[in-house]
Amino acid sequence: MKQYFIVYKPYLVLSQFTSELKKQTLADYFAVPKNVYPVGRLDEDSEGLLILTNDEQLNHRLLNPSFAHEREYFVQVDGAITQEAIQQLQQGVEINLSGKMYKTKKCKVELFKEAPTVPERNPPIRFRKEIPAPWIRMILTEGKNRQVRKMTAKVGFPTLRLIRYRIEEIELGNLQPGKMIELQQKTIYKKLFHE
Repeated sequence: MKQYFIVYKPYLVLSQFTSELKKQTLADYFAVPKNVYPVGRLDEDSEGLLILTNDEQLNHRLLNPSFAHEREYFVQVDGAITQEAIQQLQQGVEINLSGKMYKTKKCKVELFKEAPTVPERNPPIRFRKEIPAPWIRMILTEGKNRQVRKMTAKVGFPTLRLIRYRIEEIELGNLQPGKMIELQQKTIYKKLFHE
């Protein structure tokens, strides 16, 4: 039987169920059948939406680059990000991927007028009174290794906190870190692939 879960992966948790490194994993938070795994991953220092499933077709369609799909991130950056930096991000920037330079695809980037409502992070980001830490929304159609962090660093505003909020029409909504909900197959296919 195919099963589908969406979870809010907490900060400093690996996107896997086992670890030899004594680090926290998904198994510390989510009890799912043995054959259910995350589709894709979020870095240990990133948080937010992960899909867990045993549906190999879904896995293929979400991870194969030929099926581009939107991923929306809430990104808190170090410093008062400029309009020029936002435009650079939108046009694509060169980042280093395993020693090779790669130009990111065009994407949507905007500054939040007010900080989004997000759960507290434990531990919180380092707060410095004299340096602003605004939030931007980034909507990408690709997912290279540490792409968002490399992109914001490239334009001079390193990422302090990174939350994946949405994949296509599946959103975190009010889901809190370490929480999970199960979805029906027809719901997940409709929200992801508009079927």
